[in-house]
Amino acid sequence: MSLINVSKLTFGYDGSYDNIFENVSFSIDTDWKLGFVGRNGRGKTTFLKLLLRKYEYSGEIAKSVNFDYFPFEVKDKSKTSLEIAEKIHPKFELWQLNKEISLLKLSEEILSRPFESLSNGEQTKLLLAILFLKDNNFLLIDEPTNHLDFESRQIVSEYLNRKNGFILVSHDRNFLDSCVDHILSINLTNIEVQRGNFSSWWQNKEFQANFELSENEKLKKDISRLHESAKQSANWSDTVEATKYGGKRSSGLKPDRGFIGHKAAKMMKRSKSAESRKNKAIEEKSKLLKNVEIAEDLKLSPLIYHQSKLLEISNLSIFYGEKVVCKNINFVMNTGGRIALKGENGCGKSSILKLILGEDIKTSGTINVANHLKVSYVSQDTSELSGNLTEFAKIHNISESLFKAILRKLDFSRIQFEKDISEFSEGQKKKILTAKSLCESAHLYIWDEPLNFVDVLSRMQIEELILKYKPTLLFVEHDKMFVEKIADNIVEI
Repeated sequence: MSLINVSKLTFGYDGSYDNIFENVSFSIDTDWKLGFVGRNGRGKTTFLKLLLRKYEYSGEIAKSVNFDYFPFEVKDKSKTSLEIAEKIHPKFELWQLNKEISLLKLSEEILSRPFESLSNGEQTKLLLAILFLKDNNFLLIDEPTNHLDFESRQIVSEYLNRKNGFILVSHDRNFLDSCVDHILSINLTNIEVQRGNFSSWWQNKEFQANFELSENEKLKKDISRLHESAKQSANWSDTVEATKYGGKRSSGLKPDRGFIGHKAAKMMKRSKSAESRKNKAIEEKSKLLKNVEIAEDLKLSPLIYHQSKLLEISNLSIFYGEKVVCKNINFVMNTGGRIALKGENGCGKSSILKLILGEDIKTSGTINVANHLKVSYVSQDTSELSGNLTEFAKIHNISESLFKAILRKLDFSRIQFEKDISEFSEGQKKKILTAKSLCESAHLYIWDEPLNFVDVLSRMQIEELILKYKPTLLFVEHDKMFVEKIADNIVEI
């Protein structure tokens, strides 16, 4: 057993020192399988690159293993997969690589194919297989699931479950549960390690948050009560003290100054005791809620169409050139329905969505869309996003204030409102497209992989939104837990 020790680490989580974590310390065993979780833009990728010494930091990172980062940058994709393997790991044995790719349900023939001819899923699997061949290696795996369909995610999770020694960044709860034994979480104020999978970590996190919220309310009441008690006791002490030097009482006797002074001192002592207890409660309260993530409710205003049936697809086949991509697709979209399109990558799911939106694609069969149907669309592609958020809202004719309010609820800081969208993480870009859709009142919402790169807490917010407002939704998504919670019908493509 060997350890990776992080001691008194201070770094900026955007690669600079604008947003800083200070004095981060923890140890991890190099045999652990760690899931790395945290909200978008919080610094997960930055931290992995710190381990690779690509950014500046203060403190110490002590290790006895070599780090490798996934996705590995392949510079010449025209080379064969075997040549790529030799470039990454010159000392590998071919039989070992064949064994690894067979575990990932890849055929040996892909090694003779140009790397660029492989699908995104095949490229992901091949690179993981090559990197795990290296000795004394600890893998830093950054969001491998974003190009994987349902079946491929299952295959990769089973593969990773056989392995040891990696940190895995993923926002897919089911995927994490199936292949990690520890969670490394990047929180509001610290980074911590906890034994267990995602579900056990989340349960503990919710328990701790509820406890701290309860304690915070209790201490707020205690502080208010103690403040009033100290104030009242101090006032009483001052009033009693003032009677020491008064004239004779109505009985004709002079006041007993010793008794009065003792009584005043006793009241002042009580006041100071209450003040001390109040200050202690304030100190205890200040330790609470530092890592409690407050996920505010999102809102949506779907429109109601005047008839039940919004669209109907009958005997649909889609062609890419002369190749039949999918065939005999049939389904009806009714008001209030939530349909998930399911199938392997490249089977035509996105093309079906684009057809409904009016894109010219070679097909046979029929597709009938209701007249004057208002549709809100979230694209899979974020590559064209640029400019600032104000410009984006103006171009898409949505309320800037509502748009930014939704982004704030999805954990955007105000300083990000001044940045160019091209500087955002992929998860933040996806949130922009989703926030735009939430600003739009529509009869039908069409979302193409809306959760790609989006953090877990935001996924949960979106789930709660859909279940509460019940929009008519046609979507493609490979997050198994999300589909199980949201879809009332799954159409196999």
